[in-house]
Amino acid sequence: MRIAHVVDSMEVGGAEILVTQMCQLQREQGHDPCVYAVLSLGPLGEKLRGEGFSVQANVGRHLSDSLRSFYRIFKETRPDVVHLHNPTPTVYAGLPARMAGVASIVSTRHSLVGPPHRKVVEMKYAVAATGCDWIVGICDATANNLRSLHTVPARKIVRVYNGSAPLNAVTPDKWPPKAGFTFVFVGRLALVKNHTLLLRAFGAALGSMPDLRLWMVGDGSERAALERLAAELGISQQVTFWGQQLDVAPFFSSADAFIMSSTSEGLPMSLLQAFSMGLPAVVTDVGGMAEAVRVANAGFAVSVTDHNEMGAAILRMARSVAEREQFSRNARAAFASHFTLQTMVDAYADLYRTTPRALRASDGAV
Repeated sequence: MRIAHVVDSMEVGGAEILVTQMCQLQREQGHDPCVYAVLSLGPLGEKLRGEGFSVQANVGRHLSDSLRSFYRIFKETRPDVVHLHNPTPTVYAGLPARMAGVASIVSTRHSLVGPPHRKVVEMKYAVAATGCDWIVGICDATANNLRSLHTVPARKIVRVYNGSAPLNAVTPDKWPPKAGFTFVFVGRLALVKNHTLLLRAFGAALGSMPDLRLWMVGDGSERAALERLAAELGISQQVTFWGQQLDVAPFFSSADAFIMSSTSEGLPMSLLQAFSMGLPAVVTDVGGMAEAVRVANAGFAVSVTDHNEMGAAILRMARSVAEREQFSRNARAAFASHFTLQTMVDAYADLYRTTPRALRASDGAV
């Protein structure tokens, strides 16, 4: 199959990492995937180009331009599948794909739609979704969230768990310098990630267990403010901001547990990568990450507003050796049974093949 993935950009983020991995596995399976980014190429786009994939960026920065651009692209390249990732790509490329006669059009929502709802965005998405065959939520939380909005037909909504390629552990000589029990966060430093709660919770736990450490792996608009807060809390020596890292395996290999404090979240790739390495997790009780931790029984889901509750979970994780080791075994088992890249890509392949146009084409070929 010729598969066209359409994304916002190929900057470093969970959905972008997922698309990168999907392209790699789909090509291994004999398909012909490519990527169109509405905005910037980014380091992941550069990476895919370096691996021989077709990646086109800055495709129609405005809606009117994009409709014409994507229609022309799809008429010329004739993909079998257009896979849209998140609202803007769906709005910009969904209807052009249908008008161009693409057999299978799938739109994946990688995050929750939380209040206050962006009404204009969701209205545009609802119109674009009329041309899509399937609307995918990446966990039960996102699928149910989409159903509750009543903006797209419920019969089109399905759940496909996010999957990830497993990380390979690196040897200790390649680990970052480490001292003490270490929690690792991997992701954007953005308001929705609620790092103020995380830093306050870590500071509270540090008072009872001074050898705790926290690694913040990622970058974003909130970094300077978070570094100031760490200084104000007197925890700068125990919190390390590593910035954006394309290779996160050394951090997961060295850390003792994963942590995430978001106010809204789908099913983050970094959590799945942590599971693949057997890392237990402390997360806030929101979206797919809490769902995954419960499915796996691999850690604690805590209040999104109470830093003392998260602080207590940090201490329990660090102190309870037997419980933590069981969480670690559970994380690896859940990853293998629910969250592998292969499982996800196979599920999407089934969706690609079961749209009305794809089924008619298949019947005609027999």
